[in-house]
Amino acid sequence: MELKDIDLNLLVVFNQLLVDRRVSIVAEKLGQTQPAISNALNRLRRLLGDELFLRTSKGMEPTSLSIQLAEPIAYALSAIHSTLNQQALFDPERTSRTFTIGMTDIGEIYFLPRLMDTLAGIAPNISINTVRNTTINLKDGMESGHVDLAVGLLPQLKTGFFQQRLFEQKYVCLMRRGHALDKKKISVEEFSEAEHVMVVAPGTGHAKLDEAIERKGIRRNIRLSVPHFVAVGHILSTTNMIATVPERYARQCLAPFNLRFLEHPVDLPETGINVFWHAKFHKEPGNQWLRRLMFDLFSDKKNAAGSTPMQEPAGR
Repeated sequence: MELKDIDLNLLVVFNQLLVDRRVSIVAEKLGQTQPAISNALNRLRRLLGDELFLRTSKGMEPTSLSIQLAEPIAYALSAIHSTLNQQALFDPERTSRTFTIGMTDIGEIYFLPRLMDTLAGIAPNISINTVRNTTINLKDGMESGHVDLAVGLLPQLKTGFFQQRLFEQKYVCLMRRGHALDKKKISVEEFSEAEHVMVVAPGTGHAKLDEAIERKGIRRNIRLSVPHFVAVGHILSTTNMIATVPERYARQCLAPFNLRFLEHPVDLPETGINVFWHAKFHKEPGNQWLRRLMFDLFSDKKNAAGSTPMQEPAGR
């Protein structure tokens, strides 16, 4: 017998008859008529080739086959019910769920310390994985549910995705304290002539800022290119190079590396940093909880209630 040949509602009737043993009570509990329950039982009898229940003065008594089927069917229905209703059972204080967030290394530096510290207090068993949000598989990963959220400037996430703005970030010049340019203001000429370390990060907002500088016809004396931000603080602290970096990242580096940042001499547009999630998981409670937490911790524009105003899926 194939599952496609069985109406699962028949198994619901079967399971309830095992409990109540009377057609009238089963009909009332399932919100159906007594003839409908009798008809369902007759259909199941024909499928299984057994009487399943025999009428007695004590009610409907199960046959030996029904007794044999009782436990596995009850278990299977319970598993289906739990699976379909597990969304409503999300409890951050008790769950041991692992969430995966797509972000760059600069996102890890800025978001993770505060996020993990907060989780330790309100959701001690929740774990976080991060993946690079520049990967070509990010869209598929989010659609399949392997990646819960992504954070950044991600224009490739359009149709089928929701997004919510966290903040606008501006760019600054970062350098060591005592640098020759460590003063109130630097000119475009001084910026251009200085030695630069540049982070090459295709597909990110930072890459777009590099393009904006080039479009303005400003040439930089780039002495070093690296693929990530992790080493930038270490490099600047012991060299005469400077770097164009997001202000929030710069603030994280000041004390650990004895650095200083200045207003950028080039008029650069601010970059919007958003949280993205796939429309399939828009109403999934765990996903809702995590993105609300991200909004509460990092948004510059929380409303009075601290909830997350949602945008429609991009591209729809």
